[in-house]
Amino acid sequence: MFQAPDRRRIYLLRHAEAAYISEEGTVTDDPRNVPLTATGRIQARKQSAILASVEFDRAICSGLPRTIETARTVLSSRTSPTLETLPALEEIQGGGRDQPVADRRQWLAHVANPWAGAEQPEARFMGGEKFTDFADRIIPAFESILEDLNWRCLLLVLHGAVNRTLLAHMLGLSWHGNASIEQDNCCINVVDVDTATASHPRRFLIRTLNLTGYDLNKSNMHLTTMEQTASRIAEQMAEQLDA
Repeated sequence: MFQAPDRRRIYLLRHAEAAYISEEGTVTDDPRNVPLTATGRIQARKQSAILASVEFDRAICSGLPRTIETARTVLSSRTSPTLETLPALEEIQGGGRDQPVADRRQWLAHVANPWAGAEQPEARFMGGEKFTDFADRIIPAFESILEDLNWRCLLLVLHGAVNRTLLAHMLGLSWHGNASIEQDNCCINVVDVDTATASHPRRFLIRTLNLTGYDLNKSNMHLTTMEQTASRIAEQMAEQLDA
C-alpha cells in the first residue's frame, strides 16, 4: 500500500524593494537598516494577496527592517502566528559587520560577478564577511528550524543571497549554482520538505521559484535586483561628477 510522506511546506520570500537610495537620490550609508520603498510596499501587498488563503503556523524573518516590514504586510490580515526574528539569517555583510560598504566603485564592479571566487576558503564579500562563514551561519540556522516538527506551514522572509544559498543547499548545488538562482524583490518560493526516516533521507521539493505576482511573466525584469541598484547608484555618482 502507498503511504504518503510526512510533508511540510515552506513559503520562502525575499523582502520587497528596499530604500537603499532615497527619493532624492542619496545612497544610504547604512544598508542594514533601510525601510521598504513605496514600490516595495505595493509589491508586498500584492504578494500578500497571493498568499491570503495560506494558513501559516510559524513565521520567521531575519529581523532587519526590510524583512520585518515585508513579513508584517504578508501577515497583516492574520491574528497568528507571531512573527519571530532570527538574526543568524541576516544578509551577507560587506565591509565588516554593522559597517556600511564604503567603496561604492568596488561595489559596482562586484555586481557583474557577485559570486566570483566564493568557493575559495578565504574569499570575502566586499572585504567583509567570508562566504564560508556566511554559509556556516545561515545553513545551521535553517536546519534548526527544520528540526522543529511542531510547524506544518512556515513563512520565511529573508534576503537575496540568503535565499539563493538556502535554495542551492536544498538542491545540492555548488557555490556557482547560487549565481543562477535569481530572487526578485518580494518573490515567493514554495518548497515542500519531507521528514527524514530510517529508510529515506530528507527530501526537498521545489514547487515554485521566484514568483512575482506583480509582474508574473517577468516582462519588465531584465536586470538582477543588484544590477538595478547598481545602475541607479552609477547614475547618482555621474550626476555628482557633472555637478
